Amino acid sequence: MKRFKRKKLSGTNHVPVTRDVDCGKQQKLVEIHQALNSDPVDIETLRRATTTKGGLLTNELRRKVWPKLLNINAYDLPYKPGKDGRENHKDYNQVVLDVSRSMKRFPKGMPPPERAVLQEQLVDIILEVLRCNPQLNYYQGYHDVAVTLLLVVGERMAIAMLHTLSKYHLRDFMDPTMDSTKHILNYLMPLVEEVDKELHDFLIRAEVGTIFALSWLITWYGHVLSEFKHTLRLYDFFLASHPMMPIYLAATIVLHREKEVKQTECDMAMVHHLLSRIPQDLPYELLIGQSQDLFQCYPPALLAKRVAMHPRKSLSISTFKAFQLSTLQQRPDSVLQRLTKAQTSTTSKRG
Repeated sequence: MKRFKRKKLSGTNHVPVTRDVDCGKQQKLVEIHQALNSDPVDIETLRRATTTKGGLLTNELRRKVWPKLLNINAYDLPYKPGKDGRENHKDYNQVVLDVSRSMKRFPKGMPPPERAVLQEQLVDIILEVLRCNPQLNYYQGYHDVAVTLLLVVGERMAIAMLHTLSKYHLRDFMDPTMDSTKHILNYLMPLVEEVDKELHDFLIRAEVGTIFALSWLITWYGHVLSEFKHTLRLYDFFLASHPMMPIYLAATIVLHREKEVKQTECDMAMVHHLLSRIPQDLPYELLIGQSQDLFQCYPPALLAKRVAMHPRKSLSISTFKAFQLSTLQQRPDSVLQRLTKAQTSTTSKRG
């Protein structure tokens, strides 16, 4: 794949994360902790940390950084939802069915009783977010995002994170129709064409379309990757990136597999079969870097006219700038904890 000249990223007033892919893990841990303890939290450094080798490194760090990337106060989380009336929700049966089929998304060797508890929590998380946002529509694959959050941050934080993601990053997938989702998929071929016109023309002749990348996009690749560590690495990246980044990664993956594709018979069924199965040994760090390069060279606004299917704007794109700005003035957890204790104490005395 053609390499793009990387544009200089915006600076920060705090300790910068080094761009060297061979940087020591210990140094990166120090930089992330310093960013978390800055007041306000150094979001730019945390975002850049997700794009360098290894991402956020550990689940312990993810539990601290993921909420900050979404502007969530860890000391002001929603309560665990009750069971009353959940069977009456219009999506209850479909959610239960999808969750019951999600066994492969749980760690191998997990005792069945423990998995059953988590699956019940997963149903509760999804239905709670949908209950609080009646304008949102459930889609098959939504549970793949929810289970990734649950396994890392736990039930209450997963509700808060899924609520925010559903209003921003995943918003276009939750319309009554798939028009907005198809609109995002339509960015794929123009991106491929910008880098490799020969490959693009081959895919057009094969009439393969873009449906092979649908599950990649709407589940943030959680449904198609067998190694949970790879899913986590991509979630680090996506949580800190523009909502369109999953489709840029899809284009990068297709470009990375250029030789395989061109050696395949130019037939829709054959090419679709090849592309719909993601190799499990992809060089994810390389692809993340190339996706960023692709995004910087060909941002969504540059391609919008070529992929427009209807005049309706993407809600995920149109609300993203304001969402990013909202994350910049967060207090560190130590301050939030102190403020929460003080507020609780004051409330208790008044009571």
